[in-house]
Amino acid sequence: MIEKLILTDYTYIRNDITELTDGQPLYHSILSAIALSDGKLHAVYKRAKVEEGIAEKAIETLRERGILRQKRCKGADDKLFFTSPFLRFWFAFISPIFKGIRDGDYREVQERWERHANEFTNQTFKELSQDLLRESFKEEPIMEMSEYWQNDGLEIDIYGLTKSKKRVVGLCKYSNNKVKKSELTRLQELCTKANIQADIFVLVAKKGFSSELKSLKGEQLKLYTVKNFKALVE
Repeated sequence: MIEKLILTDYTYIRNDITELTDGQPLYHSILSAIALSDGKLHAVYKRAKVEEGIAEKAIETLRERGILRQKRCKGADDKLFFTSPFLRFWFAFISPIFKGIRDGDYREVQERWERHANEFTNQTFKELSQDLLRESFKEEPIMEMSEYWQNDGLEIDIYGLTKSKKRVVGLCKYSNNKVKKSELTRLQELCTKANIQADIFVLVAKKGFSSELKSLKGEQLKLYTVKNFKALVE
């Protein structure tokens, strides 16, 4: 599908993206650095090999053009995210190795995708999971939703606050194995390390949950699988 819908139409898609970026090498370096990293500002500067002041101005332009959004987390570096999963895909798998694609050689794209597909898909699954929770919490609307992270590497996929100030935290697992109770324990341990008092725990899993974990489901533990994502389509 990547070859049929994207690679064979590379020239046309590239022209559309060039209208967004003006074809600026600086913008492309920064966008590829974001696509291939965790998006933390200083990691992006380092990977793109761009001075902070120059990068900040470029990022501001890319935000104004609707390509990026910036999220803040108290006590940690800001993070940058693409507004479109396709743009993230393009700058991770296409833009950095465009010469071979332009010449009709797709081997490097295939190898790159095989190495990083899970990482790419996990981020998209995480963002869709956040959208699902916004849609699902009808009686207790979520007013704020993001990830939570610290500069020491601690990360929590879902971190939200409801209208009545209940704190929602969660993890997303896009794997072919059922999620076990150990993931709930890990989430609780992360909250303890981050000094987060959680009111509602959430787990989102591609392949569902163990019987032991499902038996714990209730007001304080909510479980979602791929089937629940129908709510976003509807």
